Parts: sequence; structure tokens; C-alpha cells
Amino acid sequence: MNKTGLVFQREYLTRVRKRSFLLVTIIIPLIIIGFYVAIIYVSISGNTTEQKIAVVDQEGLFAGQDLHQKEFTFQLFPVGQAEDIANNYDKQGFDGYLLVPLNTIEDPGLLQFHRKSEAGSGAQGDLNAILEAMISHRRMQAAHIDAVKIKELTPDIALAATIGNEARKSVSDVARGVGYIAGFLIYFILLIYGTTVMRGVMEEKTTRIAEVIISSVRPFQLMLGKILGIGAVGLTQFLIWGVLIYVLQLIIPVAFPQIGQSLHSMGAGNMLMSLLDQARSLNFALIIGCLIFYFVGGYLLYASLFAAVGSAVSDDAQEAQQMVMPITLMVVFSLVVMMKATADPNSSLAVFASIFPPTSPIVMMGRIPYGVPTIPLWQLLASMVLLVGGFLFTTWFCGKIYRTGILLYGKKVTFKEMIRWGMKKA
Repeated sequence: MNKTGLVFQREYLTRVRKRSFLLVTIIIPLIIIGFYVAIIYVSISGNTTEQKIAVVDQEGLFAGQDLHQKEFTFQLFPVGQAEDIANNYDKQGFDGYLLVPLNTIEDPGLLQFHRKSEAGSGAQGDLNAILEAMISHRRMQAAHIDAVKIKELTPDIALAATIGNEARKSVSDVARGVGYIAGFLIYFILLIYGTTVMRGVMEEKTTRIAEVIISSVRPFQLMLGKILGIGAVGLTQFLIWGVLIYVLQLIIPVAFPQIGQSLHSMGAGNMLMSLLDQARSLNFALIIGCLIFYFVGGYLLYASLFAAVGSAVSDDAQEAQQMVMPITLMVVFSLVVMMKATADPNSSLAVFASIFPPTSPIVMMGRIPYGVPTIPLWQLLASMVLLVGGFLFTTWFCGKIYRTGILLYGKKVTFKEMIRWGMKKA
């Protein structure tokens, strides 16, 4: 086995045998699934506080209306008790007092509402919506407009476009969601494992282990072995997460059937089934293949840059943060462009950023779920070719920086010096 392979083997086995690797690999999928289960449970639980409102209605607005709407229960009192209710509604167990003066239907600004404490924006919004609907209904009656007829005549349009010559229905909503997930996944991978490479290089430099290793291994072989070893750890972790998340999403509907029942009772089950039907139209072979390609390509491109920074700085954490800031900003910029690309995959900015190597791993993954021909094949091929060229260049360029920086101590390095090291002929 060559020396790069030995470094790769050492980096990979050392990290996957750590107890922290197993803990993070197993716990993170559980946290992610638990987080989404909690979000779904809270969203569908409908756990709102019931509120009793005392109403003095001088306008007759509540006449014939349902006195229990959403979380509110309205109780009407005679107009002669208005002053007594206004002063004592809380002592009688009411959460609020609503006065509906004369001419409120013409001027809703006359409404008066009192309560002893804040109700929260959700409850206040619900009350506003209830009163708006009631006043609107009364105005339509006064204008002899049949609200039921208007509702019957209002079309419910859900335009389903067909794409290209395949007569395939548009799946833009699902494609946007999948693009978001894939783009964020690449974003986290680049930052987490790129930073791991930088810290590994810094640790070996500050402990002088690098000096011992370099006595028998060339600096470029050491850097390449370290990058590939940590990348293989990330790919292993990534594949384990994928398997665990797939298994957990099969177990959860069986373990928590009440979630599915609640979704069905709310009508959300039909929406979920519609999304699943759309998801089946996505080209998952293309998506998964590109995800692996852009994960590997993006990681190799950025890991070289992180390794170069790690070799050039000392054990000063603040200095390392300053040096790595331009790399981090480029990754964050890619994420911002990706969010726009998922909404408008063929905008000029999205096309450029999905081909430009430093931004293509994240931005292209935001476009890929839309599939071909929405994403022209030449753009995808150009993006891949340029990304391969990009990481070959950064590996070569950063390898020269690494060779000089890993043995340099006691000096604060500038970007100008690093570029000069990279441009220096061997």
C-alpha cells in the first residue's frame, strides 16, 4: 500500500473506532426524526386555550350566529347590563368583554374589546377573523348578495402543467422541498467535515506530530491521505444516517398511529398523499447520484482549502477563524443562492452559480430535483466537469501551501504569502 493509502487508513480507522463517532452517528438521526415528529405533533394537536367572552351586542351582530367559534365561546348579555359586565366580567369567569355598539356593521372601528391580560397573537387573530366574517356576512345580506352563491361560483383551480414531451405533470412544490433538503445537507457536510480537516491539520502541527510523519511521507501525500480519510468517514456516516432515517420513517407510523389519524381527520392526509404522489414522479436516481457526486466533489474542493488554512496558522483559534472566514462566507453565499434557485431554477444567477465550481455543489443540488429538461443537460455536464477541474486545481494549489505551512512556526501568515507559496514553482 502506498503512503497516501496508509495515511488514509490511519485517519479512517482512528476516527470510526472512536466512541464519539458511534454516538453522533446514531443520535443525530434520532434527534432529526424526533424533531420532525414533535413539529408534526404540535402542529396537529390543536392545543389552544378555550376562551369565554362576555358580549353586549347593541347592533344585533350575533343574532342567529353560532356562539361557539374556534376557541371562543360567546355569551350574550342584555344591553342594560353593559356597565356591570364591563366592570366585573373577569370575576364572573370570562376572559374578555366585547362591546358591539350601534352602527358597527358600517364602521367596525367602533368595536370595543377588553381583557385583563394579553391573549397572544394567535387568539387575537382568530377573534379578528371571526368578527370580520360576521360583519362581511351582514353587509352581503344588506346588499342582497348571496354569500353561498358566491362561494359556489368561485372556482378552485389547481393548474397541473405537463412538462416537455413526456406528458409528465409538474412537481414544482415537491422539487423545491427536495432541493432545499439536498442543498442544506451539502452545506452542513462542507462546513462540518471541512472544519474537521482543518482542526486535524492544526492538531498535528501544534503537537509536532506532522514533523515526524513528514520525515517518511511527502507533505502532499499526508494532506491527500488526511482529506480522503476524513471524507470516507463522512461518507460512511452519511450512508448510515440514510439507512437509519429510512428505517425510522417506516417505524414511526406503526409506533405512533395517532399522528396518521390526526392528519387524516384534519384533511392533511390527502395533502400528504398528494405530495407523495408527486414525489414518485421525481427522478431519484438522478438526485441520489448527483448528491453523492456533489458531496464528494464539493468536499474535496473545500477540504483542500481548509487543510491549507490549518497548515498555515498556529494554535491561535482567533487567527484560524479569521483565515477561514472567506471560505465560510463562500459556503454561506452558496446557500443563499440555493434558496433562490429552488424557487426559480433557471434564473441567470442560479445557472451561473450552479456551474461556478465554488458554489455549484450546493446550488446545483437546489436545481437538480426539477430534473432534465428543466435543467439543460449541458449545464449539468459543464457543472460536473468544472467541479472536477476545480478540486484538482485546489488540491494542487493548496498542496503547495500545505508543504510550506506545515513546517512553519512562530510567524503570522497572510493571504498574500499563502498565494505566493501556492504560485511558487516546485
